[in-house]
Amino acid sequence: MIDLRFAADELETWREHIVDFVRDQVDAAGVDGAVLGLSGGIDSTLTAYLATEALGSENVHGLVLPARVSADEHMSDAERVAQDLELPYDVFEVEPVVDDLLSAYPEAEGDHRAVGNARARVRAVFNYLVANHENRLVLGTGNRSEAAVGYFTKYGDGAVDCHPIGNLYKAQVRQLASHVGVPDDLVEKTPTAELWAGQTDEEELGLTYDTLDAILATHVDGPLSIAATARELDVDEETVEHVRALYEANEHKRSAPPAPRPIE
Repeated sequence: MIDLRFAADELETWREHIVDFVRDQVDAAGVDGAVLGLSGGIDSTLTAYLATEALGSENVHGLVLPARVSADEHMSDAERVAQDLELPYDVFEVEPVVDDLLSAYPEAEGDHRAVGNARARVRAVFNYLVANHENRLVLGTGNRSEAAVGYFTKYGDGAVDCHPIGNLYKAQVRQLASHVGVPDDLVEKTPTAELWAGQTDEEELGLTYDTLDAILATHVDGPLSIAATARELDVDEETVEHVRALYEANEHKRSAPPAPRPIE
């Protein structure tokens, strides 16, 4: 498996690059700071650390948005991050809003994907409610690996104003998080979007993030064919084809909604 980790000097370059990006985005928009959802996971944690460095803790408003399927340990980690960084934060329960949606449309009850995506979209509504009220930008917490295969909810966690860590593969997220001082237990914890009970990212994706990162870097983002990638990484061609299919099927998530071309 290839090593996508940064060299030592690159880590500090990327830290400064992302900090400058966040500051520039807020300045260009003429707003007063940023809002981001805190899940207790490594992506939102790293984003919070870098945003705090860019803007100051008083200008980053954290939202902890638990749902019925949220593990107590993850919500505790989310609050811990806010407290460690001295961020102002609020805790808003997502499930009452989701319950109201299901009361209006009970046919979706029990549909894990539909209800899980509804939870993600309710979180986006909370993010923008606070951001609009406080004249702030909403910071995304998605990484390059998830974006490539569409592992996010359209108009949910994908509904943001910018993606500070959007060019980092998952392995690079972990490495940069360690570099900026994120505690080891948060760096190493099992990733989960918690859209339904017991869900984990890698189980749903059908492969590990290390394998996903390597296939993206060598085949989707890189020059190698499916067969060459399989040989280089010592994986089945079917695994490479699976990643390629996810990438192609989720192009719509990475693009603006289409409209018919103008009639000339």
